[in-house]
Amino acid sequence: MTSTAPDHKALGAFLRERRGRVTPADVGLPQAGRRRTPGLRREEVAQLAGVGVTWYTWLEQGRASHPSDQVLDAVARTLRLRPEERRHLMILAGRAADTGADAPNPLMEVRPEHIALLERLLPFPAALQTATYDLVAANRTYRFLFGDLDSVDPADRNCAWLLFTNHEWRDSLVEPEVVLRDLAGRLRAREAEFRQHPRWSGLLGGLREHSPEFVRYWDEHDVRGDRPGQLRRYQSSRVGRLDTVFQSLWLDRERGERVVVLTPADADSARRLERLDSLVGAAPAWTARDGVLADALIG
Repeated sequence: MTSTAPDHKALGAFLRERRGRVTPADVGLPQAGRRRTPGLRREEVAQLAGVGVTWYTWLEQGRASHPSDQVLDAVARTLRLRPEERRHLMILAGRAADTGADAPNPLMEVRPEHIALLERLLPFPAALQTATYDLVAANRTYRFLFGDLDSVDPADRNCAWLLFTNHEWRDSLVEPEVVLRDLAGRLRAREAEFRQHPRWSGLLGGLREHSPEFVRYWDEHDVRGDRPGQLRRYQSSRVGRLDTVFQSLWLDRERGERVVVLTPADADSARRLERLDSLVGAAPAWTARDGVLADALIG
């Protein structure tokens, strides 16, 4: 585990938002009188966490420097944070980031073993994804799942960008609110952990400018972890309804690089994925951006 530079402003905003979600009843306090704002008062959080009211106020205002792990743990328990939310809290405070000391390159290098994996996973859609959700390579069924990935400008081949701003991708979601709210929460968690990556500022700035829906979910300060076995339902223009299980598998944990795979959730979806692969079978088994292939792959 390595430390990162603290982000006091984001830490304060996260604590304020989470404090508003916890009621007195949640933590065993009596509901005394009418409250002007939802959630706990600052002095109640401070009392339950065993810290001074002034110091906790400074923490929410971004003025407290070097809070101890013990204090942060106490605040996390008081605010009833889930494990991924506690991790997010610690990262914002400057600790516990599983990242390398050096900033990663904007795009990962695609190696022969990566391509072999994408090919062997057919007809299941699979893609290689960076810490910032950039798509650097995909197999044939992933390429054509939402249209044709190769028709998208390489600079726009990013899952978050496409799902929030591209009508063809967004219209493929059977449950857009569920997927996009979850995506915003995972983006917030990932950005805190890998914020040294040079792509973040441009990606988040672009999403804020072009997607009011993203702004709404982002400002909820929700934090989501990568939970295995999430059901994702899509409507393919080629083969119809696809109910799949979303899986995310690490390739390089320190750099945030992974392979994402969609496996069928039922027999009908399995048959439709096989049909999709047969319909686009004339295309190569995989596709990748220019400039990401290892020399061993193209030599």
